[in-house]
Amino acid sequence: MIRPTIRCVLAMAAGAPLALLVALFAPQLWFAGLVWIPMVLAFAATDALLAPRAPALKAEFPGSIEIGAPLLVEVSVAGKPVDGLEIAVATGPKLAPRAQGRIRLARGENHATIAFLPVRRGIDQVEALWSRWTGPFGMIWRQRTEALHRNVVITPDIRPVRDSAHVLLRDAQMGEMARVDRGEGSEFEALSEWRSGMERRTIDWNHSARHLKLLARENRIERNNQIVFAIDTGRVMCEPIDGLPRVDRAITAALLGAYAALKLGDRVALFGFDSQPRIASGAVSGTRAFPLMQRLAGELDYSTVETNYTLALATLAGDLTRRSLVVIFTEFTDPTGAELMIHAAVNLLRGHLVLFVILADDELEDLAGTEPVAIDDVSRAVIAASMLRERRIVQARLRHAGIHVLEARHDQVGPALVRQYLDFKRRNLL
Repeated sequence: MIRPTIRCVLAMAAGAPLALLVALFAPQLWFAGLVWIPMVLAFAATDALLAPRAPALKAEFPGSIEIGAPLLVEVSVAGKPVDGLEIAVATGPKLAPRAQGRIRLARGENHATIAFLPVRRGIDQVEALWSRWTGPFGMIWRQRTEALHRNVVITPDIRPVRDSAHVLLRDAQMGEMARVDRGEGSEFEALSEWRSGMERRTIDWNHSARHLKLLARENRIERNNQIVFAIDTGRVMCEPIDGLPRVDRAITAALLGAYAALKLGDRVALFGFDSQPRIASGAVSGTRAFPLMQRLAGELDYSTVETNYTLALATLAGDLTRRSLVVIFTEFTDPTGAELMIHAAVNLLRGHLVLFVILADDELEDLAGTEPVAIDDVSRAVIAASMLRERRIVQARLRHAGIHVLEARHDQVGPALVRQYLDFKRRNLL
């Protein structure tokens, strides 16, 4: 495909004033001013003939990528580089360009990298590869489109599992968990001589009287506990926070918590809901089951409906046959929905340990804390402060009912959840 450049269009436009001047001062030569336009067209045609041939391009990129991780499309030019070559990649709506979507290669370069950011889970396409270059006079663009239609699978983000899970568990086992495994559990492990610093409630008085010295009971933490990660996929949870939907932030944190629980010998289940339950997996154990949890989490779809807490949590309570730790990822914006959520959670609390995980809303914090300049800033600050106050009231009511609440930033919620889970094990609440 051949297109005129701005230089060509300006050159043709310059012929109109020239024809007007000739018509004013030499009416008998009025046709001479129109000769400029054919000259420009002939010059452009010559430029098109002398332009380099279409370069052979090759695009390489992975077939799957985690949401939030950059997708790098590597484009290479086979053969001699083309001066001034511009390259662009066309993708579907789930892949957004991180910076400028078009790259111009410098003289002598034959390689370019174009980055895209996955903003939704699912399957998207790298649809086409665009390239264009000019002739030696810069009068025309030669353009080529190469259809690719190659799928890219966008999966849940498990980078925190690879990067920080082992660090969190190692630190726990070297420090806190070493003390937890022997002394603060509920299953009897052994008797040892009581030493200064040990809790007095661990002293076994009967055996101490029999052996004429103080002996303490060493316990170990129970394993095979059941942890259920319940993820709200309703309308509010699909709103973006720092570029990604809240539900994807919740899935990342839930997968990190699931890996930690599987690693420590507990059983894990996944539950997804919006207006009705969507996914209800059975409990699995062992780290080999983690890919299954990852696949099920990837099947949680985005929703535009309101969350029905009463139906979802009642269904979850009916499916649970033993005491479990229920971790609920959700978000609330109106008092009515929060009231229904609290009532449903209190009913679930009767036989289970419940933890609500809420992502801190940095946008509301910034709006409420920013110094107002105009009258609109005052209105936004008042509304943001009112919404934050309602959030704190709901959290206080949850805690007052005996429900644990964890609020953290989206980039810190995963490690915070693991630490809370380890604290529950240390305190023998599971």
